[in-house]
Amino acid sequence: MAIISQSRRLRRTPFSDGVEAAGVKGYTVYNRMLLPTVFRSVVEDYHHLKNAVQIWDVSAERQIELRGPDAARLMQMLTPRDLRGMQLGQCFYIPIVDETGGMINDPVALKLAEDRWWISIADSDMLLWVKGLAYGYRLDVLVDEPDVSPLAIQGPKADDLMARVFGDAVRNIKFFRFGWFDFQGSSMAVARSGYSKQGGFEIYVDGTENGMPLWNALMEAGKDLDVHAGCPNGIERIEAGLLSYGNDMTRANTPHEAGLGRFCSTQTAIGCVGRDALLRVAKEGPTQQVRPISIAGEIPFCDRAWPIMAGSRKVGQVTSAAASPDYGTGVAIGMVKMTHWDEGTQLRVETPDGPLEATVLENFWI
Repeated sequence: MAIISQSRRLRRTPFSDGVEAAGVKGYTVYNRMLLPTVFRSVVEDYHHLKNAVQIWDVSAERQIELRGPDAARLMQMLTPRDLRGMQLGQCFYIPIVDETGGMINDPVALKLAEDRWWISIADSDMLLWVKGLAYGYRLDVLVDEPDVSPLAIQGPKADDLMARVFGDAVRNIKFFRFGWFDFQGSSMAVARSGYSKQGGFEIYVDGTENGMPLWNALMEAGKDLDVHAGCPNGIERIEAGLLSYGNDMTRANTPHEAGLGRFCSTQTAIGCVGRDALLRVAKEGPTQQVRPISIAGEIPFCDRAWPIMAGSRKVGQVTSAAASPDYGTGVAIGMVKMTHWDEGTQLRVETPDGPLEATVLENFWI
């Protein structure tokens, strides 16, 4: 089996020592960093996530910091979501688009101050795009990547674990809000958010040197809660309809095609560089869109797009798929043409192991 050769271009994280000690079995490369993909097995990790609590090294979700008088203006240039009502301490899920309205990222934005923001990015070269806009428009803003690494605490016992390390006040954080909490003399932003539907938090660990002390403290505090190292789980995130940038949508897709039209305030998000293009899309409507798809039969590993067929005609592609233990079916995310995206439409998916029958659904499983 081939391995990935490491170098300085492929960065370790502040938690890599803990991840390795926990028995990580697989990685992917994400923003030029190591992102764990499996510990015991994907299915074992899936069941544990739904029943206990896991600590995820998601340092690969790098931060882009905007600081200065024009920080808010630059933020609005990046996204068609209207940010004017965003409050301090609030997190917004935002599509980021280019001048054509194509998606180049789908991060979470954190408003730390009127003149200071963090963008917690998915896997793409966002930093250079943001710096380019700042320079091209001569904005009075500093754009940089701070030494901040997210650590996610996910699962139904997440509140109990976090309260043991940060105090009971952490339980009061509302969804997609964050507060500042002390850990051994360091102040850290703690948000009620994460890349699962099982509930939990993301800790924005400021300073590489604080990584392993926090990891060890959480592991020690959660022994009786059956805490384990974990990672974003491919099965659970498909069940929940959590999209993966670069897999389920790319720069070739608009937010409307990705089913993210509710996050586009194109009439009022004045200043967004892709606003004019998205206004045309909003008026005409998308011709294809993300849909949940149930697939019958044995699901092979999905590492490429699978054609979705209606007879001899290709009407879309499956972009993520897995076998769901809880729902007893193949669960998938697909980009489907409008002629065939209605609930109940029967289709065929061409997998590497052969064709499988599929059904378009109205809602995701979770």
